[in-house]
Amino acid sequence: MTNARQTGEDAADQATLSEDVRRRIDQGKGLAEAELAWQKARASYAARQAGVVALLGVLALALAFFALMALVVGALAALVPALGPWGATAAVAGTLVVAALIAAAIAMLKLRSTARLIADRKDAP
Repeated sequence: MTNARQTGEDAADQATLSEDVRRRIDQGKGLAEAELAWQKARASYAARQAGVVALLGVLALALAFFALMALVVGALAALVPALGPWGATAAVAGTLVVAALIAAAIAMLKLRSTARLIADRKDAP
């Protein structure tokens, strides 16, 4: 009778263990589905926000361009009485060219520095 009783208890333990494993697997599936839904929602939100950020960035660039044009026109208008129309144009254009050359030189230095860093992984900035 002891053997029959142990076999019954083993079967009950085995059934309980099987049910436990199935329950854990079902819980895992539920958690995985919830995590997938959460990540999809996050990705959707991030995509919408990226669109808004891109639109605002384009607007900011356009407004900065118009502000620069207003500055150029204002500088021309202010310098015409002192330098004449051609002198004012030359002064404003020359200033813009010098500023562009400085920006280009700084960009080239940064580009070369980055290229060296990428080419030789031993050096760190």
